[in-house]
Amino acid sequence: MARGVKTGVISAVFVCMVSVAGYGAYNIYTGLDGSSTGTKPAATTSRDEPLSSKDVTDTATDFLAAWSAGDDAKAAKLTDSVGTATTALTEYRNKASITKVTATATPTGSATDSTATAGATGVTVSFTVQATVAYQQLAPKIWTYGSTLTVGRNTVGDPAVKWAPSVLEPDLKDGLSLVTGLATSPDLDLVDRHGKTMTAAQYPGLTDVFTDLRKRYANAKLGGTAGIETYVTDDGGNLVKTLYTVAPGKNAKLKTTLDAGIQAAAEKAVRKYGQSGVTALDTRDGSILAMAANPPGGTNYALSLQPPGSTFKIVTATALMLSPQHITPQTRSQCVDGYAPIGGKPYHNVTPDKQDATLGWDFSRSCNTGFIRLSKYLTPTSLTDVGRKYFGLVGDARPWYTGTGTTDGSIPGGTGDEMTSEMIGQGKVLMNTLNMASVAATVRDGEFHQPSILQDTNLIENRQHLGTTPLPHAVRQNLMSMMQLTATDGTAAGLLTGVNSPYGAKTGSAEENKNDLPTGWFTAYSGHVAAAAMVVQGDHGNKSAGPIVADVLRAS
Repeated sequence: MARGVKTGVISAVFVCMVSVAGYGAYNIYTGLDGSSTGTKPAATTSRDEPLSSKDVTDTATDFLAAWSAGDDAKAAKLTDSVGTATTALTEYRNKASITKVTATATPTGSATDSTATAGATGVTVSFTVQATVAYQQLAPKIWTYGSTLTVGRNTVGDPAVKWAPSVLEPDLKDGLSLVTGLATSPDLDLVDRHGKTMTAAQYPGLTDVFTDLRKRYANAKLGGTAGIETYVTDDGGNLVKTLYTVAPGKNAKLKTTLDAGIQAAAEKAVRKYGQSGVTALDTRDGSILAMAANPPGGTNYALSLQPPGSTFKIVTATALMLSPQHITPQTRSQCVDGYAPIGGKPYHNVTPDKQDATLGWDFSRSCNTGFIRLSKYLTPTSLTDVGRKYFGLVGDARPWYTGTGTTDGSIPGGTGDEMTSEMIGQGKVLMNTLNMASVAATVRDGEFHQPSILQDTNLIENRQHLGTTPLPHAVRQNLMSMMQLTATDGTAAGLLTGVNSPYGAKTGSAEENKNDLPTGWFTAYSGHVAAAAMVVQGDHGNKSAGPIVADVLRAS
């Protein structure tokens, strides 16, 4: 190294060292020339003696200079582990195809506040590396990154670089290697049903879903070509982290069923509420059109399981109409607050009492006791059986396998208070917005379609066809009429203005803690799109989840 260059590096490190905390920069400086009396201290090689500014400057500078000059042997001798450092420095050049290194101490006043900082085991010096990567016949590329080294003392007390793999690159640890070569697989683009590339940065409500999709299908045969990259591998040669792209490949494309426009509306809608989620489906085939959760990157409230409240009355009404008594929307069932079935607990309504109420009225106004009065027509397994047979709600027994990680809802069934609680979406019934959007989609189309987020369902591991039965025509027509009544004259009145026809809705709320506001639920269909939303502690569904669903449906 030219003398001027080395002097410059020394100066940069030394200037910074005068502000090093913990070592007493003033004392270090004066120690170089002697005490206040002018007496120069005796030399020592004690491992416990603090390093002087000159020790740090010379050691760091000499190491970086030797490494930059390609003299790995000399650089290794300046460390406290010569053999290990020699091997690592050699592998760094050979395995990573690095033909030249220029390592310089980070100057004071740059993005790094100081070049050196003192610690318990030594002084850490920051530096910048410009590594020339020359892989086979490709044109050389300059890879620039920052790293640090720590100057301490070796076993005999001399100043030395404390060797660690991270000196070469911050992501390196024992057992890991730096390699340049063909990427393990092409980069993966996620595209919507119209071919538009979607990213988590654009659609943060899909952050965890996109992360899952990239992990699941990184090695799927989706076209594209792998690029040439510099990356970290473990002992088995498995990719740990990609650090630098030497030559880009052609990205593979994973075709999703998402609709970027509807997704954008879903993202905007859930941002109005702290803990919320929404899912939209194509009622004709179960394709997932949008799925968004807020806050992004945390709990996915679109897929987290919660009691669905009165939105579940769609399933309950189906079970009642399929009972031997042939219950219809015109069947009388009083809506009176405080009603308790024989031997059971009392239930309450937010709905005014109505002596001549019918099932249709109870549905549209979400009267709990009107439904519970009809519990005598159900068996302990009625809700479970109807959920499985007509709505595909089979829980863990036969998961939906949508192409991304989902946990399906469950209907345990039971007797007494458990059965009556499940009738109104409480008790041990658990659903997520995907499940309840599918329930609304089943009503709209007349039969269950297993949801999927991928256009090619053959890519989905363990995907099995769920055999369900279409809703009987009369039952479907009755459900649609009750959901339409809910949207026009019931608890969802006025929320679905401007959506496509036909449309229908069901509101709900579920209390988990009497001291908190209930979780708001809402599910609806419009045209060929169904959606469901949930807002934790959002109060009643028409106040919170309803506006989310309405915004999504209007965008479809």
